[in-house]
Amino acid sequence: MQGWAVLWVPGTDHAGIATQVVVERWLWQQRGVRRQDLSRSEFLDEVWAWKERHGDEILRQLRTLGASLDWSRCAFTMDPGFSRAVTEAFVRLHRAGLVRRDRRLVNWSCALRSAVSDVEVEPRPLSGPTELRVPGCPHAVTFGVLVTFAYPVEGDDGLELPVATTRPETMLGDVAVAVHPMDPRYQHLHGRHLRHPFTGQLLPVVTDPTVEPTRGTGAVKVTPGHSHPDLALARAHGLPLLSVIGDDGTMCPPGGGWLQGVHRFVARDKVVTALSQRGLYRGTQDHAMTLPMCSRSGDVIEYLLKDQWFLQCQEMAQRAREAVVSGRLQLVPKFHEKNWKTWMDNVGDWCLSRQLWWGHRVPAYKVGVSPPGSDPPDTGLWVVARSEDEARDEAARLCRAPPRDIELQQDPDVLDTWFSSALFPFAALGWPEETPDLRRFYPTTLLETGSDLLFFWVARMVMLGQELTGHLPFSQVLLHSLVRDAAGRKMSKSLGNVVDPRDVISGASLQVGPTITNVALGDDIRLDVGAVLNQRHFCNKVWNAVKFVLASIGPHFIPRPPEETSPRSPMDRWVLSRLARAVGEFGRRMEALEVHGATAAAQHFWLRSFCDVYLEAIKPSLRRPDPDPATLQTLLSCAELGLRLLAPLSPFLAEELWHRLPRAPPAPPTLCLAPFPSAAMLVGATRGPVGLSGAVLAVSCLSFPTFSRPIGSARKWRRRWKP
Repeated sequence: MQGWAVLWVPGTDHAGIATQVVVERWLWQQRGVRRQDLSRSEFLDEVWAWKERHGDEILRQLRTLGASLDWSRCAFTMDPGFSRAVTEAFVRLHRAGLVRRDRRLVNWSCALRSAVSDVEVEPRPLSGPTELRVPGCPHAVTFGVLVTFAYPVEGDDGLELPVATTRPETMLGDVAVAVHPMDPRYQHLHGRHLRHPFTGQLLPVVTDPTVEPTRGTGAVKVTPGHSHPDLALARAHGLPLLSVIGDDGTMCPPGGGWLQGVHRFVARDKVVTALSQRGLYRGTQDHAMTLPMCSRSGDVIEYLLKDQWFLQCQEMAQRAREAVVSGRLQLVPKFHEKNWKTWMDNVGDWCLSRQLWWGHRVPAYKVGVSPPGSDPPDTGLWVVARSEDEARDEAARLCRAPPRDIELQQDPDVLDTWFSSALFPFAALGWPEETPDLRRFYPTTLLETGSDLLFFWVARMVMLGQELTGHLPFSQVLLHSLVRDAAGRKMSKSLGNVVDPRDVISGASLQVGPTITNVALGDDIRLDVGAVLNQRHFCNKVWNAVKFVLASIGPHFIPRPPEETSPRSPMDRWVLSRLARAVGEFGRRMEALEVHGATAAAQHFWLRSFCDVYLEAIKPSLRRPDPDPATLQTLLSCAELGLRLLAPLSPFLAEELWHRLPRAPPAPPTLCLAPFPSAAMLVGATRGPVGLSGAVLAVSCLSFPTFSRPIGSARKWRRRWKP
């Protein structure tokens, strides 16, 4: 409408974790089948079938809302072309030395049996003892308590070393106890060993300056298989690494056969009871703590040692930080910049592996070399390639073996959904191919998304966009706030307060305005469905106003272009000046990405200036046998330009009514192609003498609330005495 070539690409991601969980639940409820009962290909067939039934739900909602998307370019992250882009990105990052496989502690969701990234971990602060339900545990679990128990010193009856922990079940994975070298309480134990009461293993007492003597007992149990600080300490002292919690959240064999297969939080109670029976339990006290929770499953995150693929993010993060500092990337509202800089300064490596079936398989292959007919030995070598043939050739080169002797096994894991989603700005336009769309539309201009996705998605798009294309994927990011329900609660299916837009859309309705008119950027949006439905009166007001315009001008009126409107009366000039003011305010607000202000400007013109003042003022003159043609043209121009003003906000309503109005030729075939109102269109119409009458001068200078009451009284009087 403003003469720009505009492209808004629709698309959806495959939502790896969420989709797999939903399909698994559906299979169990409908057929009594678990994922493990099917082959990988059979399960993926079920997921694709589910996607065909439900995957376009979001796109259908966008269509119903009237979003101006180019549906011919609709993208899905699991489409063949997009999947090639994902593979290409992983290969390029690996060859640049940014992707590598390593054994580290990862955030593990036992409910999902998969790793999750740092941004999918929600810290939950606890001020003291708190009972929570944990998936898979038969009873509520109490968190926020510190359990103290003692390790007996080997070779010295009666001598012990007390330790305190919030995770007594992990003591089965202890490999040492650390104390501060200058702590006088434990200097006599330096170099001594402790006897583990359940495994019988000897645990060394090690000294380390990172131990804080004032915390707990001042002695720290070292469990490198389930704690980041303990892992660093164990590696510094050359201690073994031991894991006692399995992928499903139950205790595994290294913890002892008496607890094998027991849920970890059930095992917690059993360990405390066993310590009491051995006379080693020393008490429990309230303890404030922060509990890491999985945002996907609601499970308590476990830290497990896993071989995974990691993306090194530090250098990319600093470039993303600099883009905001330099102003090349604008975040709106601006207060998000502080969080952006802090996150970029503290970003860690991104764990890309997910232990799922639905998603993009990691394009990495484990290599074995053997003569034909024998089992290949494990070389420990992994190659990353675009295809199995390419991987075979690369492995043959590295192993100096003929390709026929190379055995390959592709990594069964898939990539984090956010990895493929981070490629969307350029992959949806055809990257890595140099397509016409990519040349014309990339980099893009504006991204609009929720503020809760700033680090899940936006940061990663910026990092990978600059790394893989050399350009920022966009120059502006508009972050809307969280949409909550009328009570201020976050919308979720578990609470039953999720709103499908199609359930509240009925006929022609203002799609955007009622929701955001009074919501400033940065404020959470409380979506009251009742209030949205009550806003229909605005749509009815516009509809009835256009009907009144059509009835007033009659079927034989010959319109002129709006910019040729020549008002003669002060009231006509006044309403056109108000339209010009609304157009200017709308443009300024949209330029500043203040959609709420632009919406308010359009609504104010229609409700207050046009309907409540101008129409009421000219009704007596329209009842004359020969109404002034200039007034009729002003009436039509205001309605026609006012509908153009509404087009971005309420496309269906504006389009329907615009086609009913007579228009001067040549008229565009659709409102979407009509020029957007500008101050230039109304310069001539608003220029003229200002010798207004007293009543019109008051209307011109005072705000609407000043004269709304007299207008209302006049309406009631007219209805009452109407013959």
